[in-house]
Amino acid sequence: MKPGVEITDGKTRFTVRSPHAEALTLCLFDGDAEQHVAMTRVGANWTVELPGELRGSRYGFRASGDWNPAAGLWFDPAKLLVDPYAMELDQPFIFDASLPAYGADTAAIVPKAVVGLHEPVSPAPPRFRHGGLIYELNVRGFTKLHPDVPEALRGTVAALAHPAVIAHLKRLHVSAVELMPVVAWIDERHLPPLGLSNAWGYNPVAMMALDPRLCPGGVLELRDAVAALRAAGIGVILDIVLNHSGESDVLGPVLSLRGLDDAAYAKAPDGSLINDTGCGNTLDFGNAAVRQLALDTLRHFVRHCGVDGFRFDLAPILARSPGFASDAPIFAEIAADPLLADRVMIAEPWDVGPGGYQLGNFPAGWLEWNDRYRDDVRRFWKGDAGVDVLATRIAGSADLFGKDCRSVNFLAAHDGFTLADTLAYEHRHNRANGEDNRDGHGENFSWNNGAEGMTDDPAVLARRAAFARAMLGTLFVSTGTIMLTAGDEFGRSQHGNNNAYAQDNPITWIDWEQRDTDLEACAFRLAAWRAARVAEFARFAQDGQWRRLDGAPMHPGDWEWPQTPGFSWEGPGYAFRIDRNGPVAGPA
Repeated sequence: MKPGVEITDGKTRFTVRSPHAEALTLCLFDGDAEQHVAMTRVGANWTVELPGELRGSRYGFRASGDWNPAAGLWFDPAKLLVDPYAMELDQPFIFDASLPAYGADTAAIVPKAVVGLHEPVSPAPPRFRHGGLIYELNVRGFTKLHPDVPEALRGTVAALAHPAVIAHLKRLHVSAVELMPVVAWIDERHLPPLGLSNAWGYNPVAMMALDPRLCPGGVLELRDAVAALRAAGIGVILDIVLNHSGESDVLGPVLSLRGLDDAAYAKAPDGSLINDTGCGNTLDFGNAAVRQLALDTLRHFVRHCGVDGFRFDLAPILARSPGFASDAPIFAEIAADPLLADRVMIAEPWDVGPGGYQLGNFPAGWLEWNDRYRDDVRRFWKGDAGVDVLATRIAGSADLFGKDCRSVNFLAAHDGFTLADTLAYEHRHNRANGEDNRDGHGENFSWNNGAEGMTDDPAVLARRAAFARAMLGTLFVSTGTIMLTAGDEFGRSQHGNNNAYAQDNPITWIDWEQRDTDLEACAFRLAAWRAARVAEFARFAQDGQWRRLDGAPMHPGDWEWPQTPGFSWEGPGYAFRIDRNGPVAGPA
């Protein structure tokens, strides 16, 4: 009997997994009135069937049993628990001191799941093409200030279907948008006292439920946006967090899995929570029930929304039990699933646990975020790396992936400096985060070109502009899939904040009115050039010629000499030139 809600033959059945509870109660809500219905144990699950098709009904669960957190038992009937299989919620999560407190009733503040029954779509093959351009965006930050999007739509998934948004994506020849998390999340407990809130969404509670702040129309809103984007030739990839939940460490809230089945979280031999995510708790993918929840989550978004694929935050967690294994069960389960086998799978190939850096070790067919590309490209243009390093990255990072390139090349991502800030700040400036500038990456391989931050110095601005064009040119001639973070094509700045996860404000809201239209035009030209020959970038051609800038063939000494200023490459499908002295880079 599968967890979740099923409507058949005029009846509605609720099922939830809780193998160690002494009793489970279904709570149905009509306004503030709460009706309790006892559930029956069936193995590790509890279930109840009610007459009628209860679409639109709001519900949650209460679990009774031992309260012994040290033993992984968090049963508190005062806690309203969200269905881990909920697909829609009636309100966002908010953090409150009552959530972790034993005996404090939380029904007034915890979102209720909403019973829905959505007809499945017939998933078409992914629009994304290997070698194409992925455009990473935060739904709220991308659309909040967009002047052409109606104000009522700004900050929502529906805004992505607006013609003005789609027109921009098409001018960039975007193959797929990658949406930063859109499922329901909760603020980390240290943020509310600072007057801050989570702006990125990497702290989910209900893995299938769309956050009402971003997607007030629920499944149908996401489905419609996906359909509109696909009609324009643009796929949709969901950045999804399956490595931990917003229930956090032992001081965190009791919201869902913790109050139902705490065995979902990985434990050390002494029973303490494993923290391979840096978020206080880690989901245990050695537990078949956790893998089932993850697989059902992926299937849900394909079956009901038609998405092209997924980018997995801290993806080594999927293969830990407790150590990383490249042949972990989840990979075979995805590959064998008829709904998932042809979807785009992208790994963020690192976590913070032992042996957590696994770049290049995910299965064939999986793409991987290549932070080595980001760092080496920055190091080359800064003057700290040679042409041999840069050529390896441009040619597809065969040292990491072999001949069949699975690299997702990027200059900047949501975490870390933006492209513009890479060229304007030597150091991070994160004091707005309330952590005394200790958070975020310390080494960004950035350089300020003569002034820290904003300046009116024309010489500094000219250097920054030249490097921005050179770095974009490098990206667009590189073998593999490429990724731009929204706004980097026109100089978006976060004012030196390289960890703006808690800045739901103009720091992360893209200012469309102030964009650098000259840089944007450069990005459009590069994108059109690459799109016309995108098939050439899936694998690096072996029959091209590397040449010095004077046209002579490159020799070993040229590759090894640190002062070699650049090179050109001529192949059967395209050619490009890199010159650090320019600085210039791009198609030849």
